[in-house]
Amino acid sequence: MPFLKQHAHQVEAPNNGSGSATKQEQSSPVPSPAQQQKVTFIACFLGMVASIGGFMFGYVSGQISGFFNMQDFAQRFGALNEASGEYEFSAARQGTIIGLLPVGCLIGALISGKLADVLGRRMAISLSALWACVGNVIEISSQTVWVQFAIGRLVTGCSIGALSVVVPMYQSESSPAILRSLLVSLYQLFVTLGIWTSYMVDWGTKDMASSASWRIPNGLGFLWSLILCLGILVLPESPRHAYRLGRVDEARATIARLAGVDPQHRSVHDQITEIKVKLDEEKNSGKARWVEIFTGPRMLYRTLLGIILQAGQQLTGANFFFYYGTTVFRSTGLSDSYVTQIILGTVNVAVTIVALYIVQKVGRRKALMAGAGWMMMCFFVYAFVGHYALDSVNPMNTPAAGSVLIVFSCLAIAAFATTWGPLVWAVVAELYPSRYRAPCMALATASNWFWNFMISFFTRFITDAINYFYGFVFAGCCGALVVIVYFFVIETKDRSLEEIDTMYLLHVNPIKSAHWDGSKVPEHAHGDSEHEEHATA
Repeated sequence: MPFLKQHAHQVEAPNNGSGSATKQEQSSPVPSPAQQQKVTFIACFLGMVASIGGFMFGYVSGQISGFFNMQDFAQRFGALNEASGEYEFSAARQGTIIGLLPVGCLIGALISGKLADVLGRRMAISLSALWACVGNVIEISSQTVWVQFAIGRLVTGCSIGALSVVVPMYQSESSPAILRSLLVSLYQLFVTLGIWTSYMVDWGTKDMASSASWRIPNGLGFLWSLILCLGILVLPESPRHAYRLGRVDEARATIARLAGVDPQHRSVHDQITEIKVKLDEEKNSGKARWVEIFTGPRMLYRTLLGIILQAGQQLTGANFFFYYGTTVFRSTGLSDSYVTQIILGTVNVAVTIVALYIVQKVGRRKALMAGAGWMMMCFFVYAFVGHYALDSVNPMNTPAAGSVLIVFSCLAIAAFATTWGPLVWAVVAELYPSRYRAPCMALATASNWFWNFMISFFTRFITDAINYFYGFVFAGCCGALVVIVYFFVIETKDRSLEEIDTMYLLHVNPIKSAHWDGSKVPEHAHGDSEHEEHATA
């Protein structure tokens, strides 16, 4: 079965020569298809433009934390505390304003799979980006009714949620294997850049007495939406989606262009063959139904794994700092919590850049386990110091404890940004065969947004009840994620999407998956999908 071979010389040539020539060809070392590909400008440009969807997500998520400390925003949408004479946000109101964004994202994620299959990956991204402008209009036009502002975030969330599914899908289907993890991880880098940019804009406008303090940051959202809406249209369609629609020549040309090789190059032939074999298997299985994401060959395992990994990204606790950072660090006695947010955002961006190297060199499994273990340690320190050492009534009495909280918050964010931030998007984008990729990614990403909402809405209620012991919840989740990755996640570094699908079908042991050799798959393993489901590695 040609698509199982890891080396180009192990794929049967269209016109075989003599037996001796074949033996000589098989004995000579030939680079693998991934090694024959080049790092091209168009592939990098594709990854960067599509990742603006991540920038939009980070920008919208990050800006709201600063709004709650702005005078005009509080006067318009908060409630007057007659005892203190200040405008405040109740836990329910603050949670609703923050939480309706991920609710919208959940809706957008669930409908995006069908949207991407019907309109194509590229057009789905363009229209989703344009829809964000509708939400921006609703938010900016809000006067004194906080519900209107919250509804605007709900509408914007539909756009962000759809982009969070279709952008990684488009990147994974289009990128050469040698660059796939790097380009999909760019999505998370742009998320962090969006968060950092929102912190900087909030810091620059926070002292304005008028509504410009929050309307200017909101208004800049139009710019990011329009750049993505128009920029994605100059890029090619996903070659795998194009092939599924019968546009074979377009798919071949796109693969060659992105990999920097000739359309007739051996590595292009190999990828077209892999796509064809998988598509033929899908056609033989008939039209896909939604229930097949649970009943298809090895699909229950992969569907649940994707849901758990995306939920795990939220349950690492990183968004706790991004949503409530200014509130948390104000309780440590800092005079300007906006500055602390900028520090956290800068750490987030810097270490995410380092993560781009890690995902290329270290692999998925080791990085995810190390990151979860690191964050678990940070949250234990955060919980113990915050509860037992920090004077919550007068934090200035315990400056050392406040400094420890900030340092270990930065360390936790550094661990997230180098591992679980970028890698989960790459791993989930690689999990599924093309037949089920759109609905499975939609469902997995919806689980991310569901837990995003749960954390954003209920955090105020939980911290009011147990305070810094909240850190133990995230520490426990991080410990569970180490175990889940070790026993269930396959190492997929530098493998094609079709080869990864085969590894799951053959029940390759995740613990030993990094050393799996596709060229040694037994001949009896290349039956139809039903037979492959029961094969063993």
